[in-house]
Amino acid sequence: MNNYTVIAYEKENGQVPIEEFLDSLDIKMRAKVYGMIGLLQEKGNQLREPYSKHVDDGIFELRCKLGTNITRVLYFFYYDNQIILTNGFVKKTQKTPRQEIKLAKERRADYLERVKADENI
Repeated sequence: MNNYTVIAYEKENGQVPIEEFLDSLDIKMRAKVYGMIGLLQEKGNQLREPYSKHVDDGIFELRCKLGTNITRVLYFFYYDNQIILTNGFVKKTQKTPRQEIKLAKERRADYLERVKADENI
């Protein structure tokens, strides 16, 4: 059984956007999202709909629903079974906003660039 490591993307200035997002959620939704992150950690790339969905170019969304509230956490896979959580949002529209996907891709590019820089030290 593969074990996955879930990592929260951290900005260069030390900010962790996904933690800030999770802290902004109400307690029940936050508990639900943490439960889903646990499921993602256990199942990794075997996690499928309705819990997880590929949205674009290697970016996936973790799907959480509580009553009428819908929350998404975007993430991507990295070497050694690492899962990097890039950003989250409360879903208000039918489709995942392009802006959120774009943000996830920008954070992925930043993450990969910094990881490479660290490996070259």
